[in-house]
Amino acid sequence: MIAHELLNYKNWVVVGDVLDEKKYAFKILERLKDVGFNAVGVNPRDTTGKVYKTLEEVPFDISVVDLCINPAIGLKIVQDAENLKINKVLIQPGAGSIDILSLCKNKGIIAIEGCALVELGNYNP
Repeated sequence: MIAHELLNYKNWVVVGDVLDEKKYAFKILERLKDVGFNAVGVNPRDTTGKVYKTLEEVPFDISVVDLCINPAIGLKIVQDAENLKINKVLIQPGAGSIDILSLCKNKGIIAIEGCALVELGNYNP
């Protein structure tokens, strides 16, 4: 599977600082919503209560998890994804690690390193 094929799935979660307009997580989440994806944000460090803190809190079946977060935290997110039977993860530049890729490989999770904004650049629903 290549990154662009992830756009065939409509239920996304962007994990990262999705409330800060200067951050890529925010930009990715907004772009996904703008083009019609069912997308929400998760930030385990959020203290505002405006976004979900865990994947388990998301009220729909998640097809793709987009990691835009420190790899140490991302590893826990991938473990949670595996527990929830989510098998597709897009890893943004800087969010990946050997540990994340190894975990995905060992658990049968499709892990693609890429940029959602690049893939959404020419997206036409």
